Amino acid sequence: MKHITSLLAFSAIAFGAFAQEPTIKVNLETAKPGFTVIKNNQATPVKNQGNSGTCWCFATTSLVESEMLAKKEASPDLSEVYTVYNLYIDKAEKYIRRRGNTRFTEGGIQQDVMFSTDNFGAMPQAVYPGVGRDTVLNHDPEMEVKLKTYLDNLLKSNPDTIPANWKTDYKAMLNSYLGAPPETFSYNGKTYTAKSYAAQYVPLKLSGYIGLTSFKHHPYGTTFAIEIPDNYNSNMFYNLPLDQFIASVKTAVMQGYTVAWDADVSNKGFRMQKGLAKWVTKDDETKDFETFTEKTPTADIRQDLFDRQVTQDDHLMQITGMVKDAKGNEYFIVKNSWGTDASPLGGYLYVSVPYFAINTISVVINKKALPVGLAAKVGS
Repeated sequence: MKHITSLLAFSAIAFGAFAQEPTIKVNLETAKPGFTVIKNNQATPVKNQGNSGTCWCFATTSLVESEMLAKKEASPDLSEVYTVYNLYIDKAEKYIRRRGNTRFTEGGIQQDVMFSTDNFGAMPQAVYPGVGRDTVLNHDPEMEVKLKTYLDNLLKSNPDTIPANWKTDYKAMLNSYLGAPPETFSYNGKTYTAKSYAAQYVPLKLSGYIGLTSFKHHPYGTTFAIEIPDNYNSNMFYNLPLDQFIASVKTAVMQGYTVAWDADVSNKGFRMQKGLAKWVTKDDETKDFETFTEKTPTADIRQDLFDRQVTQDDHLMQITGMVKDAKGNEYFIVKNSWGTDASPLGGYLYVSVPYFAINTISVVINKKALPVGLAAKVGS
């Protein structure tokens, strides 16, 4: 996600940080003339992740909140910091077990949110917003640097046996930045733990979701741990031919589900300020961005860009619906986490199908949203 550091810094300065924006009713059909809404699924208000590298948490938490809305939970607002807190502990444990031979950053991918909720539960944002989140988690790399330094020094000082109580000091450092999550809290007049709250309110189990991708360096119809640095948990993805991959996402959206989307946004075609993303090749750079006709994407082009690391896992967002332009070209409606002022669509943008085809790393969706034939293949 290194490509978007400057963009995130800009959003943090211009639009505030890590805040639930006031609910703004944006008519996605009239806000950008020339587009017609095909499907627009429920989503919670746009947030701003500030300068943090936790887009994976914002995007997937937003997917979970959409599923809570579908189950008639009023105005869900889950704590992203609670997930980040618990995964910093999980990452530290893995880092120590592997003697530092693994990645330790704030990055992650979609399934990490489900993993956290399965193992540690969840809690509302109002219960655990995180101490100092606007100045530490978003803007200051000090916390991550200090945590990693502690772990590296621990390994260096203890080449044979790690002290049993090493997590005590580690958690104390984490608590000093984010605050310790409450062991119990009150919600709707009842007392909950994070796990009991998740069991009652959060319709989420990692086993109920599936990661999908489309790459030629693995056989289609198989699963593999996608080779990106932030996949620290070695999460698995089912590999589909490109046309089936795109069709599966469209099917999910049309059935009323949203999608957690991992993609490259560092290219010239991602224009948040216009509320639009299109696949721009070198031949297209001098053409009018709003009106030019995109080329047809292919699996070979997609694979080449990934292999040369032109396409990287820069950023995660939530796909919430679909629109079409006056020519009938289809676009996904995408909810970003850069604040409501980041685009003319109140923090949303329209992503063309060719852009999606070329720049997507992966998606995670509810297994219930899969096309019937694919659902049978993956055993959902």
